[in-house]
Amino acid sequence: MARCIEDNVIEIIPFECPPLQNITCENGKNPVLVYDEHYCCQYYTCDCFCEGWGDPHYITFDGLFYSYQGNCTYILMEEIRPHYHLKIYIDNVYCDPVEHVSCPRSIIVSYNKQVITLKNHNLIGGADLEVIKDDVKLNLPYAFNGVRVISSGLDLFLSIPQLGVDITFGATGFSINLPFQHFGNNTQGHCGTCNNNQADDCMLPGGILVDDCAVMADYWPASGVNGEMCTPPTALPTVGGDIKPTTKPCQAHPECNLLSSELFEACHSHVSPEKFFLGCQYDSCHMSNPAVVCTSLQSYARACSQLGICIHWRNYTNLCNIECPADKVFNPCGPAEPPSCDDIPEQNTIIVPTEGCFCPEGTLLFNKETGVCVNKCGCLDSSRTPREFDEVFEYNCEECICDKASKSVICKPKKLLCPDVTPENCTEPGFMLVNVINPLDPCCSKQVCNCDVNMCPPLDKKCTVGYEPVLEVPNGKCCPEIKCEPKKVCEYEPITNIPIVDCQECRSRCDFKNNCGLVQCNEECDPGYEYVDTNLTECCGKCVQTHCIVNINGFNQILPEGATFPIPDQDCDKVTCTKVNGQFIADKHTVQCPPFNISNCQPGTVQLSPDGCCYVCVDKIKGCQVKTNRNYINHNDCQSERKMVLTFCGGDCTSFSKYTEPGLSSCSCCQAKRTSNRTVDLGCVNGDIITHTYVHVEECSCSRTNCHAMGASLTLTENVRRKRSFRLP
Repeated sequence: MARCIEDNVIEIIPFECPPLQNITCENGKNPVLVYDEHYCCQYYTCDCFCEGWGDPHYITFDGLFYSYQGNCTYILMEEIRPHYHLKIYIDNVYCDPVEHVSCPRSIIVSYNKQVITLKNHNLIGGADLEVIKDDVKLNLPYAFNGVRVISSGLDLFLSIPQLGVDITFGATGFSINLPFQHFGNNTQGHCGTCNNNQADDCMLPGGILVDDCAVMADYWPASGVNGEMCTPPTALPTVGGDIKPTTKPCQAHPECNLLSSELFEACHSHVSPEKFFLGCQYDSCHMSNPAVVCTSLQSYARACSQLGICIHWRNYTNLCNIECPADKVFNPCGPAEPPSCDDIPEQNTIIVPTEGCFCPEGTLLFNKETGVCVNKCGCLDSSRTPREFDEVFEYNCEECICDKASKSVICKPKKLLCPDVTPENCTEPGFMLVNVINPLDPCCSKQVCNCDVNMCPPLDKKCTVGYEPVLEVPNGKCCPEIKCEPKKVCEYEPITNIPIVDCQECRSRCDFKNNCGLVQCNEECDPGYEYVDTNLTECCGKCVQTHCIVNINGFNQILPEGATFPIPDQDCDKVTCTKVNGQFIADKHTVQCPPFNISNCQPGTVQLSPDGCCYVCVDKIKGCQVKTNRNYINHNDCQSERKMVLTFCGGDCTSFSKYTEPGLSSCSCCQAKRTSNRTVDLGCVNGDIITHTYVHVEECSCSRTNCHAMGASLTLTENVRRKRSFRLP
């Protein structure tokens, strides 16, 4: 330290730092060693860590647990004395079709003259995440004006590297990590104060303390954020609070017991599972979707991972499994920003541990946009195949190279040296020249003769008396030809005087000794053929094919035109009989079933496809389910005072139509299966307050029906109750 004595005489004396004092962080995190304002001495502090999950449950910066079911946009955290001008908001909406509970729909961050919204569009089921700024969806990763945002697929991560701020948001909840050095003793809102003292966490605006943080939360609605018009209670809560009624204990879901089991034992001494079990138990009793208990398990596992304790817990549950793509592996403690070929060594990266699907060991991401895992950094060609720098390869008949300078693939047309192949002689009827790929060089083509029976000339050859036509296709020919073969009868020219009638059968062709008799026609035909009389010049008819004859496992099957026959022991392979140019042809069809994973199916939707060959279902994420949005309710000239959570049915239902079997089709619509009537007060332009009844959808299902006829039976009930001044916004 410097001390002025007199007349510009300065005394320099050493400053003695006080001894380090060990502290215990009330939020369960490890203390952090920081420098004082003069950057001379170090001391221990507790960073500010707030999180929320489920429907929702909060743990404040100082580790105080509470649950709150608000339905508006609230202040999660803001500075008491603005210094960095950082504000964080939470948008909660009612999310269960039966119970009166809410879920975090989005986290809104205001910093450095930009407002960024981390949003989840699917509150029931898998996450549907996106990042919005100025009503425009951002492409990730995003970095601008001191803010970075990335996605791990399961969560969104927003960081402000200059301040050491890390914010996580996903389908299971959120977490906020602020350094005490910048924000200690200077926070207020749902996350409470950050001073390692739980006693003042339930603080109202203005510094008034209450006993219950769930009561406090009502007093922190956001003003002018997200289009919300929520207002805090007009009166202050009673000192000491009301006595809460005793509720009947509720049975927690069996998955909740994993929190206190040996599975998480390594973490118990560092972070108590008690608060997370209370949240899991609450969700078990108040949410109709049992998978919501996964949020408590994941939140506890995340708290453990931030202390370096990694727990593989999902394989021990029946509700919370996650499947990764074929080229990725699941890791419960991977880096939020995995390494990639595009990484810049001096660039700040988000190192918060998170679970998700990552590249296998020994590989890394080519870049954060493609998500392709590579062994070595280089280029990706048009087929997303990794290429090493300076690698020369051929693609789509072009000569390509992975250029190291531009880190991109550069291609130029290949110099084709295709051999001059003399085209085949195609003068025979039915043959025509076609271009095909040369098997010796796929980049070259050659001309070959191809048989097309549709190009054959009509058959009109007639045989002389005593001969009959026989149809055959000679070797090397395309078109069938008529060959005249002798008949087994004696036919006499008109000039003969022998009194024998036509169509007599003799022992020899020219036996004129009254040894002839009438021809005995054989009308017995093989299966699949039918005896048909020809014309007056023929003595006998002939057997004409009328069906397909298919040999399956040593037995002949007779199929009429258009019929289909399943092949035994060959899954769903079938033979279909078709008729082309008068000839019966049996075509074999092999059914290729699409990939099927029952864990991705919405319960109760698994069924066989119409042909009975493949299992199909409605996807969990895309399937028919209850969806929500929030909007004002309007009727005539009246409107609700605030936005209401409105439920509706949306998503896919199994439908099909088989072209091979005209008329066979099935259509189903996603529509309400169970509803209830709810009421809301509407303020009218004339000052009246009316009670309006609307339909609240509680359960959806797929049903065969006329979809266009639904939604027309809404019953409204209105009662004028009182007058007051009211103006539509």
